[in-house]
Amino acid sequence: MPIYEYECKACGHRMDKLQKISADPLTDCPACEDASLSRLVSAAGFRLAGGGWYETDFKTGSKKNLAADAKSATAETGGQKSASSEPKKKDTAA
Repeated sequence: MPIYEYECKACGHRMDKLQKISADPLTDCPACEDASLSRLVSAAGFRLAGGGWYETDFKTGSKKNLAADAKSATAETGGQKSASSEPKKKDTAA
């Protein structure tokens, strides 16, 4: 179910409401009880970015092997890694 954003044209009260797509838009403002509530157009609340589910799970063939591509790029640069990418060693001195 989508979350819809509403604004009252009379008092300016804004609210979010979880509703079914088939549900009628709300009209009565809970703050001033006037029938001037209108649904706003707003952006989606999430964004898919970076290496994620599509990059690793749904690509096929040679496009899917992104981890091997990163290893070959490291090999081409002489195997040099940045200090931040290496795991830290635990101090075992007691």
